[in-house]
This record gives sequence, C-alpha cells and structure tokens, in this order.
Amino acid sequence: MRAKHTGYAVPGWGVGDLWTSQAAVLAHEFRFAGEGATLCAGAGAVTGAAPQAAPAAPQAAPHEGAESLPTGTVAANPSRMGHASVPESRQTVSTGAATRAAPALDPDELVARFAAFLAGSRDDFGDVLLDLEGLTPFQVAVAGSIRTIPPGEVVSYAELAVRAGYPRAQRAVGTFCARNRFAFLLPCHRVVGADGIGTYGSAGVAVKRRLLGLEGVVL
Repeated sequence: MRAKHTGYAVPGWGVGDLWTSQAAVLAHEFRFAGEGATLCAGAGAVTGAAPQAAPAAPQAAPHEGAESLPTGTVAANPSRMGHASVPESRQTVSTGAATRAAPALDPDELVARFAAFLAGSRDDFGDVLLDLEGLTPFQVAVAGSIRTIPPGEVVSYAELAVRAGYPRAQRAVGTFCARNRFAFLLPCHRVVGADGIGTYGSAGVAVKRRLLGLEGVVL
C-alpha cells in the first residue's frame, strides 16, 4: 500500500508529518519547536519521500487472559460514517470493504484542522479513520477508548485500562500512550497519572500541560 506524505508547519508550535491512504490516516507525527521532542514516538522522525507503508506500530504487552478483539481501522464515532454503533471501548470497524467504502480523506483539510486544534478549536477528530493494522487487540481497545475522551476532560491510566476492558493494565496503557503514532488523533495528552499530570513520552510534560491548557485543563 502506497502512502501519501503531507508535511506542514504550525507557527508557534512546530512541524508535522502526516501519512495517509485514500481513506485513513496511517501515521501522524508532530515535532514541537524549541522542545527538541517528537509527539509520536512510534513513527520516528521521517523526512523526504513518503514511506511505502505506515511505520510499524510499537507493541505494548497485552494484559494476560484479555478478551480477543479484531484489528483494523478505528474511529471515535463510527455512526458518523454510516457504521453501526458499538460499546464505548469497542468502537472499531474492519479494514477491507468498510475502509474502501469510507469517504476519501483530504490530507490538506486535515492539516488545516490540526492547525485549528493548536489554536484552540475543540475538534475531536472523531470522523477521521485510523489504520491500526498490525496492532494487538489490546492496543486497538486502548486506542478506541482514548478517542472517547472529549476535549477538556482527563482520565487516569488506570481508568483508561478499565474502560478498554483490561483492568490492572495501566502500565501497558502508559507504554502505548508514550509510543502513540497518531499525534492529536489519539489524544494521549488527556491521559494523566493518578496523582498528577503524568508523563508525555519524549515530548515532555511542558508540552502536555500546554495542550491541556488549550482545553481549559490546569494540572
């Protein structure tokens, strides 16, 4: 599968790299200006020609004995794209026919939405399909649960693990968030520690606090 690469810059914030197929996002990385850190550890810093496929997803250890789930494409609000609604932590749609039937994705329009998001727009990106091919059932469940956290709200790693159906897997949830390859589309900045703001991968706590501040959350 060929991937389209779209590079862009947001003044005062940094530069982003978006990889898309016809209907879904394969990866989105954002490098913050002056922070020396990248939001999307799973993708890595890529410049130049677009890759032939999305970067491989890092593997977080699934919770032992957990329920099996299908991999595929995940959306926060499947009903907005004509798919049947499913329980909150299981909001997935399959790849293949469902993805081919989805509306074409406009990378330039999505980039404009990222810029608006960094200017304070409360876009939940719930209509944007994410290609999660290659992720474990645990990671798919966590990704679906993260996308249900609305702007202006936060949940703890432990609470997110419960929402995803994997109680006591909060450490693996933290690993998944640190390696999130879908910057902003999976809003891991809304996942916090039990006793404070928590970490934010290589991007750092200052970036996490700044993003939460856009949504009126002070930690």
